[in-house]
Amino acid sequence: MMKRMMLCLAVASIGLVANAQTNSNHLMFGVGALYEKGLDATIAYEHGSKYHNAWEYFATGYLQYDDDPNAGHVTKKSFWHNYNSWHLGIVYKPCVNRGRNHHGNVRIGASGGSDLHDFVGGVHLGYEHTYALKGGWELFFQVKEDVIIGSGLSWRTGGSVGLKLPL
Repeated sequence: MMKRMMLCLAVASIGLVANAQTNSNHLMFGVGALYEKGLDATIAYEHGSKYHNAWEYFATGYLQYDDDPNAGHVTKKSFWHNYNSWHLGIVYKPCVNRGRNHHGNVRIGASGGSDLHDFVGGVHLGYEHTYALKGGWELFFQVKEDVIIGSGLSWRTGGSVGLKLPL
C-alpha cells in the first residue's frame, strides 16, 4: 500500500512545474549617489523572464550639486539649481549569478531625455544584485556606469539602492 501511494505521488509530481521568481513583474524605486557630486532617483517597471533575466523600463532624475562660489560651500541654491536632467529608457538585464534567494544581473541599456535646455542621450552599463524578501518584495543594489551624450560627453559612475514591489 505504501509503495502504491509513493508511486502515485511521484507520478503526480512529474506534471508539476516549478516557476519560482519566473515571469514576475515589479515596480522599482531606487536612489543613488554618483561621482562627482551627483544624486539620482529612479522609478522603473521590471518585467522578468525565464531564469531571472529581465527588461526594465525606467524614468530617472539626476541632480548634480556644487559649491556656491560666493559662500564657499554647498547652499540651497547651488544644490538644487546647479545641473538637473531626466531620462526615459530601457535596460536589458541578463542574469549572470544565481543563488538561494538572490541573483545578479548585468545591466545594458539606453535612454533619452533632457537637461532642461538640450536633448541628452545615455548609454547605461552596470551590475545589479537582488535579494528576495518575504511577500515577493526584493532589495537591490546597483553599480552604474552611464555615458551621457548631449551638450558634451560626460561619465557618471556610482551606485544605488532600492526596493522592488511585486505587481
